[in-house]
Amino acid sequence: MGQNRVEILVEELVLPILDKENYELVDVEFKKEGPHRYLRIFIDKTGGITLDDCQNVSEALSERLDELDPIEENYFLEVSSPGLDRPLKKESDFEKFKGEIVEVKLYEPLMGQKVLEGELLGLVDNKIQLDIKNAGLIEIPRDKVAMTRLAIKF
Repeated sequence: MGQNRVEILVEELVLPILDKENYELVDVEFKKEGPHRYLRIFIDKTGGITLDDCQNVSEALSERLDELDPIEENYFLEVSSPGLDRPLKKESDFEKFKGEIVEVKLYEPLMGQKVLEGELLGLVDNKIQLDIKNAGLIEIPRDKVAMTRLAIKF
């Protein structure tokens, strides 16, 4: 089964589990790293995710995956928080994190840079709107973006 099909199937399986506890599904990844495959589920909730939250979701999802056995390859299941530098993928993420400082990694340079940082103003017509210090408002088409994530400030 292809990577995207596994991710879509697992998303369908995990959403009812997450809905029961009011968790948010941030992302599903099915990746090969070295000789191993990893199925990673990233979850969040208001106030943040605990180890117990991850364990509960992992156990419930593992049970469902064992029942259905939809993935032919061996893999390691990991359930975790998206972290402080959480990726923004869904349209709702861009609404939820308006006003936050984000880092946008681009496929090709824009304004001479492949990484831009600024205040997220929103997502309009599939373009990420940023307020960048010393440059003002810019709009970046999402198809030019490799990744958008919250910037970590220390």
